Parts: sequence; structure tokens; C-alpha cells
Amino acid sequence: MDVRVVLTYTTPKGTETVFWSDEMPAAKALLLAEDLEKTGRAKQLRFIDKYDSNWTMKELKKQMEVIQTEPHEVTVYFDGGFDRETKRSGLGCVIYYEQNGKSWRLRKNALVEELETNNEAEYAALHLAIQELLLLEVHHQAVTFSGDSQVVINQLKGEWPCYEQVLNQWADRIEDELDQAGIDPEYVAISRKHNQEADRLASQALKGVDVTSTREV
Repeated sequence: MDVRVVLTYTTPKGTETVFWSDEMPAAKALLLAEDLEKTGRAKQLRFIDKYDSNWTMKELKKQMEVIQTEPHEVTVYFDGGFDRETKRSGLGCVIYYEQNGKSWRLRKNALVEELETNNEAEYAALHLAIQELLLLEVHHQAVTFSGDSQVVINQLKGEWPCYEQVLNQWADRIEDELDQAGIDPEYVAISRKHNQEADRLASQALKGVDVTSTREV
């Protein structure tokens, strides 16, 4: 969770001005704010996030305690594969997150038959990952989505146009669900070598092997 520190600063002679910091992790912002408060010259300390929600120091500390009990620091890997002979698609996703002071890994795959192309399977795999995030009740935070599909990553980043109606429908569905959950997505293109976990899950789904697991890592 990143926030900006906003405060009114008063000089010994009474001159006042308002300072806004750059965005920084909330824990760092609290440390700086506490140090500034000790000077006795920093007044009306507030913390504001990218959604324009704001807190006092006491409220932010309480919010940080709540965050620790919820999934946070979330990173998602996704991959989809389409078998032209059987017309079936294997979807795989891996979700890493922190909760209650521990690190967790969730793995999920699925076999679907209603898709028509590999690009659609890639979108469906990302959508599967988002469904798992919603089940985890991930909300109002930044999430990194990593995949080896240049089409999906670059279309969702707005860097490539999307001319296929079916892919546009997938993109709209994904963006709507992320917006509703208050998830701020960061899309990262990675090589297949660095996406082996999700790729393996997609391949296992095509072979009829179901995987659903969550474990501490």
C-alpha cells in the first residue's frame, strides 16, 4: 500500500505552507510522519492513497494492522494453451501473496471446451486468476499480472489495438471486474522460461489433471 504524506508546516516565526510527498510505502510514510511530528512544526498530518482515500496517523496504523490479516503484496502468473485437434483449452494460474506475516502460493488450473484460439485461452487463464483473487477477497490494492502472451499483456496495457470482438469482450470483462474490486493492475510480459509454473498447470489441465492448492512457501 502506497500513500502520500500531506502536512502543514509552520516555521518558528509563523510562516506556513503545505507539503505533499511522493508516493511511498505506508510503513515508510508513517516513520517519516512520526519524525516530522516530533519537531512540533508539522500540523494536520494526513495520508492519501491513489484512490484519494485519506487517513490520520491513528487511522493509517489501524488500516495497516487490518491489511496484514488480508492477502497483500499479490503477484499473479497466468498461462493458457489451446489444443487445435481436440478444441480444448488448458488454463493455469499461480498467485503469490502475503497474509498474517506468512508467504503463500495458490495454484489453480481448469479445462474448458468453449474457446476457439490460443489468444482466447490466454485471456481465459487471466480471468481464472482474477476469479481466484476475488475468492481471496483481494481488493483496493495494486496487483502484478505476469504472462508470456504478448497479445494479452500489450492489449490490456493499451499498447496494441484489439480488432477481434471476442478478445475485446474478454478484455472488457477483465477490466470491469478489476475496477469493481478496486484492483490496480500492472501487466508484465515475461518469457515462457519464467512462466513455467503456470504453463505446467495449463498443460496438466489439457491432460485431465486437476490442480487446486494453497500452501505456505
